[in-house]
Amino acid sequence: MLRINRYADRQPGKAEAQRLPKLVLAYDLRQKSRLRATLSDGTDAALFLPRGTILRDGDILQADDGTLIRVESSLQKVLVITAERTDELIKAAYHLGNRHAPVEFGKENLKLEFDPVLKEMLLQLGVQVTEELAPFHPEKGAYGGGHRHGHDETFVEDHALATQLFREHSEDDKLGDAHRPHRHSDDGFGAHEHS
Repeated sequence: MLRINRYADRQPGKAEAQRLPKLVLAYDLRQKSRLRATLSDGTDAALFLPRGTILRDGDILQADDGTLIRVESSLQKVLVITAERTDELIKAAYHLGNRHAPVEFGKENLKLEFDPVLKEMLLQLGVQVTEELAPFHPEKGAYGGGHRHGHDETFVEDHALATQLFREHSEDDKLGDAHRPHRHSDDGFGAHEHS
């Protein structure tokens, strides 16, 4: 069994990359750092990557024996959201973000993994929703990964980073926002400005 444990230490040329054995996975499996799989050439493989790794289409991985492997997104059932007006699409993106749904942004559409509950919500918002089989490449999270919860494998590291950033911010701003002089605007949204 081939043991894949890191990203490649070199980038192959385009022609070489096309010939590499492929690790073809749907999005939910591209988020797993431990996985058994069969490569496109029939080789059994085991993935041992750092926790929190999310594989992207086209990533080049390397096995213990030096073999290079190309990651490819498989086709999966997705919802494609379109709207007649941009503000309707923005509203749909807002509601999907509130539900921490991974979303792929296209020029004139949004794409997400199939979910019947989210499909119904989107239809109630008045956008058009179609089901397709397509690769899914959601936007990376603000800190490079996806949304995480306290029971996830990387929570301890994420919590430590968040605590460190909070302490650094607190040291830079001993008074904190609440004690800074500020004025409120009358825009109806409760916005305020700091001086």
